[in-house]
Amino acid sequence: MDSEFFQVVLNYINVIFFTFTVVLFSMFTLMGYLSTRNSIHYRNKNSFGDLSKVMASPLAPSITIIAPAYNEGLTIVENIRSLLSLRYVNYEVMVVNDGSKDDTLQKMIEAYDLVKVPREIDPEWKSKPIRGIYRSKHRSFSKLTVVDKENGGKSDALNTGMALSSNQYVGCIDVDCLLLPDALLHVVKSFYQRSEKRVIAVGGVIRVANSCVIQGGRLEEIRLPKNWLARFQLLEYTRSFILGRMAWGRIDSLLIISGAFGFFDREIANAVGGYDTNTVGEDMEIVFRMRRYMHDRKMPYTVEYIPDSLCWTEVPEDLKILVNQRDRWARGNLETLKTHRDMFFNSKYGRLGLISYPYWFFYEWMAPLLEFFGLFTIIIFYYLGILNFDFFLAITAAVYMYSIMFSFYAILWDVYSYNEYKKTKDILILMFCAIIEPITFHPIVVWAAVRGNYKKLFKIKSGWGSQVRKGFAKAT
Repeated sequence: MDSEFFQVVLNYINVIFFTFTVVLFSMFTLMGYLSTRNSIHYRNKNSFGDLSKVMASPLAPSITIIAPAYNEGLTIVENIRSLLSLRYVNYEVMVVNDGSKDDTLQKMIEAYDLVKVPREIDPEWKSKPIRGIYRSKHRSFSKLTVVDKENGGKSDALNTGMALSSNQYVGCIDVDCLLLPDALLHVVKSFYQRSEKRVIAVGGVIRVANSCVIQGGRLEEIRLPKNWLARFQLLEYTRSFILGRMAWGRIDSLLIISGAFGFFDREIANAVGGYDTNTVGEDMEIVFRMRRYMHDRKMPYTVEYIPDSLCWTEVPEDLKILVNQRDRWARGNLETLKTHRDMFFNSKYGRLGLISYPYWFFYEWMAPLLEFFGLFTIIIFYYLGILNFDFFLAITAAVYMYSIMFSFYAILWDVYSYNEYKKTKDILILMFCAIIEPITFHPIVVWAAVRGNYKKLFKIKSGWGSQVRKGFAKAT
């Protein structure tokens, strides 16, 4: 009787895992198709037109780039120099010093000859208190504004920038990100190329800058990262940005814009209350609220996505820092899904409720947990002598081979479309990473996700965690 019961349970589990695997294979295949169509459409649409005309026009829409800074004294001067060198007329760089404990503020004051300027602050100010606002005495740095405030976290710093800005659009970036000179031109074009819908947000690809040659705030030479952890993240970013987000953009269902490179319609962003300071997944959560705001008012809108390589950032090369980062991402994902759980299979929100939210729930949140606990299930079944080796080996081999195939496609499509890494050796190294990633890097990501969910579910207090970087100054 017991053996029959176990056999029935095992059969049900086999069916569940098989169904889940088939659904994932189907979704990722469709994702590859949609991203390819969208990439081709984007290239054809943007193969003509002179962006420099937008840059030169005095009627160009105004943009404020908000860059929160916390203990960035090592590289802050070079980072600001990079932001001030963008090819655009009507923009402002607003660096928000979020209570740094090092010499970040002092270095900015000395390098750019800043002086405190008087400015009235709303008495009902919701963010942490502002200690001072600084502008440069030199006309060459007229685009720079520095806000010094008490520490309140990245979300609070971004909200401060949005509240102080008077421009039409705001760009929320990491201060240590490197934007290419034409980045704002592409962003403005994305905001204005739609006539029937209001573009409320624009996101883009994040490229890995580790080991690249960067001088004077400019990207001089693109190189493959020397660190293996960085290489795995490069592969992961290629899949996520070139295939994943391009696919969601194709069906206008993108639910996340990277915090390292995100631009918003300031009016809509302020209307929803800005960033949520009670979550560590603020970049995803604000897109949820902005989309819901437009949906509830039945206003035609869209979120645009730029696949061009406009933003380069440094990824963690230390295992502990990487795990802390993915731990935080998992907590932010769960917080956002919980906050907006009424969207789950809610036809009121169209594709967002019926496709996007379920995908994030089943794949981004549930899949790592199923992988982790599935391992223990296999061990228990093996111990009980009821493990179906043939089925286990077949489905494991299928998942492994499909993951390699999908990664290969991402690499080759990136080479065909953008060709950032031109050496054959670099492409072969990335393919080797794709082969060993499922048994080396992926388990680390799964463990970090499980740890993040555990902390959140059992209310273990944990913030952003240490995000120590080497800095672009040493990447040269």
